[in-house]
Parts: sequence; C-alpha cells; structure tokens
Amino acid sequence: MKISIITSCFNREATIGQTIESVLSQDYEDIEYIIVDGASKDRSLEIINSYQGKITKVISEPDTGMYEGINKGIRLATGDVVGLLHSDDFFFDNHILSDIADVFCKTQADMVYGNGLYVDGKDTNRVIRNWISGNYRYWKVRIGWLPLHSTVYIKRTVMERLGLYDESYKIASDSELLLRYLYEERLHVEYLNKYVLKMRVGGLSTDAARRIQMWKEDVRLYKEHGFWGVPEKLMKMGWKIPQFIEAKLKRSFTND
Repeated sequence: MKISIITSCFNREATIGQTIESVLSQDYEDIEYIIVDGASKDRSLEIINSYQGKITKVISEPDTGMYEGINKGIRLATGDVVGLLHSDDFFFDNHILSDIADVFCKTQADMVYGNGLYVDGKDTNRVIRNWISGNYRYWKVRIGWLPLHSTVYIKRTVMERLGLYDESYKIASDSELLLRYLYEERLHVEYLNKYVLKMRVGGLSTDAARRIQMWKEDVRLYKEHGFWGVPEKLMKMGWKIPQFIEAKLKRSFTND
C-alpha cells in the first residue's frame, strides 16, 4: 500500500528541514512524498531542493493559501492513502506510517486517525496541548467533536469521490472536510491510539490575530451543513479544554 504524504510550505526555512527529515526517516518503504511550496521568499525552496532525489515531487508557485497548495498535492498523488504533514510539524517517531498502514490493511478502513501534541515552537519537548482524539462516534460529531486533522489519513479514492478541501475557507477548511466526511457520509473510520506527530504552536489556527476569522468560519461551516452554528462552535471549543489542562498537569509533575 502506497502512502502519499503532502507538505504545504510557505516561508518555513526554520522548520521545513526537520519536517522533511521526519518523513525520510520513516521505516515504511512505500511512501510518495509531495511538497507544494507557495513561492517562498526565504530559503525554504533552497532547503527543499537540497533533498533532490529523495522527494517524489516538488512544486513551487504562487497560490491563494495553504488549502490550494494541499489540493494541488492531492491531485498529483498516486498513493492508496493520503496524509498531510505541515511544514511546522514532524512525526512523533519513525514507525508512524508503518502503524497507520497496518491499521488500513487489517481493517480495510476508509479513514484512520490518531493523537497529536502541540508543542512550544522553540522547545519541542515542552507540550502545550495534549490532543487525545478518542474513539469516533457519529453522535460526537454532532456536538462539536472532530479528530486532530493532521493525524488523519484517508483513502485517495474516498477523497476523489467526496471532494477535496473547500478553498473558500482560509483557516477552517480542514474542519469543513472532516465534518463533511464524518457526519454526512458513513465511512469506515478507525482510531489509532498513538501519538502521530508534534505540531509547533503558531500556525494559522493558533494565531490570536486570526481567531476571530476562525470563529466566523467555524460558525459558517456548521450552518452550511445544517447545524445551528454557534452552539456547535462552543461545544467544539469545549472539547479542547481538557487537552490544555492535561498538558499543564504533566508539565507540573515533570517540574516537581
């Protein structure tokens, strides 16, 4: 089973190297790695090109945002399964893709997801948020639950059938896709109870200046899919509170 990993990048010279290395160090062999660079103005492309021959495909051209870049990558993908690894993120260990492939092969799932850690941008050993996704239940989606998007792997044929990321959303397109797939379709979904990756705090959705936009986009996506909007957004936020509390408690125990 071939797994296509797509990395969307723009001006990430400080982190893109670690992202690439974490893909290349995976012990799973059948990987197609696609990087879509949005015409970075720093040294990102230079770093990417230093891995020539190890990355399957590289595109560098202007785009309208991250989700356009991701969609470009998905359209180029030839793998049986598609997953994302953003240019600020890296895999938790070098067995992740083997574990994900094993779940797909054993269960014939349409989608597999896991857990993730939000970490300090400067000290990636310092956990800010511990996202334990938990088991998928249809009813949980109705009250704001979604798995951590960056841990989600989906069969390419499913994405081709159900549609890619809605580029009219600049921040919440990942939530829109998950809501569409998990609530409006009856997919075979499996939970891998393992940390899949570490994510540096500071992406689009964690930037305080953009939280208002994220609020508006989340309310919009819920309304467009037949929900009330604000209640579901509030419930979605509520699922995150234990993640911060648990991470803080773990830091306290570690410091003691």
